[in-house]
Amino acid sequence: MPQPSLARWKRCLRKAAAGGPLTLGFLGGSITQGSLASAPGNTYAAQTAGWWRARFPKAGVRMLNAGIGGTSSHFGAARAAEDLLAFSPDAVVVDFSVNDEVNDYFPQAVDSADFFKETYEGLLRRLLTAPGAPAVLLLNNVYYDTGKSAQDLHNAVGDHYALPHVSVRDTIWQRMRAGQYTRAQLTPDGLHPNDFGHGLIAAELAAFFEGVLARIDEPDPPEPPLPAPLTPNGYEHARRITALHPGQCGIRLAGFAADARNKEGLLDLFKNGWLGRQPGDAIEFALEGRCLAVQYKKAVAPARRARLVLDGDEAHPRILDGHFPNGWGDWLYLEPVLHHGAPGPHTLRLEVLPGGGEDSEPFCLVSLILAP
Repeated sequence: MPQPSLARWKRCLRKAAAGGPLTLGFLGGSITQGSLASAPGNTYAAQTAGWWRARFPKAGVRMLNAGIGGTSSHFGAARAAEDLLAFSPDAVVVDFSVNDEVNDYFPQAVDSADFFKETYEGLLRRLLTAPGAPAVLLLNNVYYDTGKSAQDLHNAVGDHYALPHVSVRDTIWQRMRAGQYTRAQLTPDGLHPNDFGHGLIAAELAAFFEGVLARIDEPDPPEPPLPAPLTPNGYEHARRITALHPGQCGIRLAGFAADARNKEGLLDLFKNGWLGRQPGDAIEFALEGRCLAVQYKKAVAPARRARLVLDGDEAHPRILDGHFPNGWGDWLYLEPVLHHGAPGPHTLRLEVLPGGGEDSEPFCLVSLILAP
């Protein structure tokens, strides 16, 4: 395995030792968000920031938690600029290792491992080329019952960019298997850590930082230039199209209504898109790009379905079901509909389908994710 470059992390530690200020960012899914932690201060992100504050009390450490449950590196690549990089982080910890896990529900005839390898690479390149050159650390969480994780896929990309990584599967999970912990001590559901589990993850991250500190005076070779991509790299410049930020996208409403309600923070997820309330309500987009996905709400409560037609291909529609029966909560679902297609122009039409009843929630199209 190639040796990771620690130059950016040494720079952060030196800055903190000199009194900062320092901004730490965390980007990921529900574990990063802090699902099943008893309070925001008990998440691994908050506890990690606590290590920096204790170690460097004069640094003025700020913590940005950009975790959103149920989301993958596909969405991460599209939202990194708005949700994290806009705040000029000095360092970023990235974890989509359970959300990018290869799965059976992937909605199109594309190898999901290749797809997530590409979206993850696009995200890392977005971070590594950001102004200020933030330090980046990969965190790999795990399904505690099975050991499943996208760790190998992610670390192969990270190694290409000489990025360090910290693995829960190689540390905490192995100790659980050896009997040092029981599953119940770490997680109530086999995936999301409890407060104790979050504390153990934070301790692994702290061990990494202490290891870098121990080498702080070693001379560093020049940081290598950004290598050529491993993948086709279609998602490095992915962006969101919303009702408030349509960009150059042409939009025609035929019953759908734009949702311009004010969002109240990062986790106010289902606003600023478009709502289709009645059967026959439609919305059409004219856009250009090679990669396209629709992001919509899957609600635990009964909700409307919509029929999607790309480029007028009525023979191959796609049905988008806004209902998530027996789900763990309302889901910000992201479904690819075009992957390395022609650059366009393209048309996308959604129409609300009959059925579901008058009491059903509207079909909530939250955004489109478009990549050139």
